Amino acid sequence: MNEFLNSLGLGELDLGELGWLVDYALNVLGALVILIAGLMIAARLGRMVQRIGTRHAHLDETLFGFLGALTRWLATALTVIVVLGQFGVETTSLIALLGAAGLAIGLALQGTLSNLAAGVMILIFRPFNVGDFVSAGGHDGTVERVGLFTVDLVTPDNVLIIVPNSDVWAGAVTNFSAKSERRVDLVFGVSYATDLKLAEKVLREAIASDARILSNPAEPFIAVSNLGDSSVDFTMRVWCKAGDYWALKFALLRDVKERFDAAGVDIPFPTTTIVKSA
Repeated sequence: MNEFLNSLGLGELDLGELGWLVDYALNVLGALVILIAGLMIAARLGRMVQRIGTRHAHLDETLFGFLGALTRWLATALTVIVVLGQFGVETTSLIALLGAAGLAIGLALQGTLSNLAAGVMILIFRPFNVGDFVSAGGHDGTVERVGLFTVDLVTPDNVLIIVPNSDVWAGAVTNFSAKSERRVDLVFGVSYATDLKLAEKVLREAIASDARILSNPAEPFIAVSNLGDSSVDFTMRVWCKAGDYWALKFALLRDVKERFDAAGVDIPFPTTTIVKSA
């Protein structure tokens, strides 16, 4: 043995020192094996989680992309802790240190983390989808993108509004595109001298002339709803496809005005009478 050690230039080392070197080399080799295997497993787990979102149409790819990355980082951190344990590092104190650091980072980034948590909830419960017209976070617009931290809305005049997810999740969300049909509610006032049957007949003719008005989920509704200071008010309620809502509303307003004029139905408006004193 001594001759072999001398041939390697290690003749000055005793067997105890050589044993320590062998143990250290084995620990390094084992740590490398664990590190390589752990990184490969972490990457594979991350891809597996990401594929769940791509394989199922009803699941969100953005959410599962985030979960895949989170899984990969957690598996990598666990691998590093195991590798350090190979060298005799006290991992308990390291885990406690990482926990304290995570708490400090969480407190420093609590606003960002609240947006992240709200983003996860939005992606899970899906109060709206891309392309829906919504009122959320105090803003109205068409949803262009749903991210982990923000929701992008585009207003009807093509202005981009980036809304933090925490603002969206903290308040009420009105989704105007969630249902395939919507109801158009309109009020038309006529003078007290008007023949009410004639006014109702004109309103029904306006309804019958527009093919966008549906009979389901309910038939068109017309009724006298209020006796105002200067007008008798008719309420009209009709159903249409959600995509026809605004076009139908504007068309009915114009059509009813023109039909009232043609039929001699008077639409009252506020007037001011000035009386001069003698």
